[in-house]
Amino acid sequence: MAPIRICAVVPTHNHHQALGGIIAALRAEGLAVFVIDDGSAEPAASAIATVHAPDAGVTVHRFASNQGKGVAVTTGFRLAWEAGFTHAVQIDADGQHDTTALPALLEHSRRHPDALISAWPVYDASMPLGRRIGRWITHFWVWLETLSFQIKDSMCGFRVYPLGAVRALLAEHKVGARMDFDTDIMVRLFWRGTDVEMVKVRVIYPPGNISNFRMLADNGRISVMHARLFFGMLARLGGFWRRSRHWSGMPERGAYWGLRLSAFVCHALGRTGCMIVLAPAVLCFVLAGAEQRAASRVFLTRAQGRPASFWAVTRHFFGFAARTVDGFRAWTGRLPSGAVFTDTPDALARLANARRGVVLVVAHFGNVELARALLDAPTRARLTILVHTRHAVNYNRLVREFRPDAALNLIQVTDIGPDTAIDLQQRIECGEWIVIAGDRTPGTGAAHISRVPFFGAEAGFPNGPWILAGLLRCPVH
Repeated sequence: MAPIRICAVVPTHNHHQALGGIIAALRAEGLAVFVIDDGSAEPAASAIATVHAPDAGVTVHRFASNQGKGVAVTTGFRLAWEAGFTHAVQIDADGQHDTTALPALLEHSRRHPDALISAWPVYDASMPLGRRIGRWITHFWVWLETLSFQIKDSMCGFRVYPLGAVRALLAEHKVGARMDFDTDIMVRLFWRGTDVEMVKVRVIYPPGNISNFRMLADNGRISVMHARLFFGMLARLGGFWRRSRHWSGMPERGAYWGLRLSAFVCHALGRTGCMIVLAPAVLCFVLAGAEQRAASRVFLTRAQGRPASFWAVTRHFFGFAARTVDGFRAWTGRLPSGAVFTDTPDALARLANARRGVVLVVAHFGNVELARALLDAPTRARLTILVHTRHAVNYNRLVREFRPDAALNLIQVTDIGPDTAIDLQQRIECGEWIVIAGDRTPGTGAAHISRVPFFGAEAGFPNGPWILAGLLRCPVH
């Protein structure tokens, strides 16, 4: 791995009193410094120009007129990567940020070179009340836009950016040009898979500090930015419903973000609040998913014996959303174990007491995931679940955030070979239960399915679960 090279980018507009001390702190850490003068007026412009000393590692780049913080910072990023730097510290020039925290941020960046390292500001009593309220409003929207609490603060302009990730983002997306920049770029990097590491840093509002924040104009820009990010998040959710010839070819990202949304709002608002917040997203799925609407209508018409209305189809979609919500409620301890019971407890007890393992063939009917979540730990540890590769990666990533043990003993069906069969046989002999879905056709073609009458028409079912059970020579339930 190539060594990382870190520099600093300091945007400034009419701030110069604290600039010398900030540059000294950055140079003490061995950082080259790019100061971007965003059209400052006199006397600030002349004072900023005096710090230009390329031989001493300080370069001043000046705009003739004010372009906005976002333009200033991204210009600094461009100068940095053209000079061969891999990472850039962003720090404001007004003296708010505690430069003694620089070593901690730099150390985090060196240990996590692919992550965005951001200050998590700790304010004192000097912070104006209006700013405090405004930041909390933005926090809420960012948590919703990212479906995560990982970003503790998105407005602090004291960060270490991985420039490779920034350059890839800026090549495809335009980010906020002014005070909407810090939040916009952070959310979009998070969407693209850049991890965010937060480091607590003391932040003050120095006496006589000049604020470049324009109450009406910048609040308007930030509101528009949040609207754009929110609907962008919904569009990402909608990716799950794009047309696909086979279920195994459906994009994984939408499924992940849909699950992430359910987890986030369920954690914050409970089941009822979660279903209310999910309603717009589910309606988007209904309207955008022509293929899924058609499949739902066909099923409901056959199951109910009468033509299915649009509202019946919509309720069907909401049923899937409720199923996901309940699954997460179970994994996160919000449902008691008694919420699931069996009609045949004696049969289940005999199965649990048997020393030999079995194959359990399950269907996507009801809520199997909820049942698994509410099992006692020894029984859950006894399960080995066969899953599909494309849909296991993101699901495992998500459930590990809530319950690290939820993703135990999963085997990808696309990885099954002779060695896997031997491993499964050993698991059966040790008394484990092999779980496989019996109602999802494989993506390998019609040769691996059997077509049988089902709900008044012919339907394909996979041969794999039954072949596997035959090879393992064990009971099937």
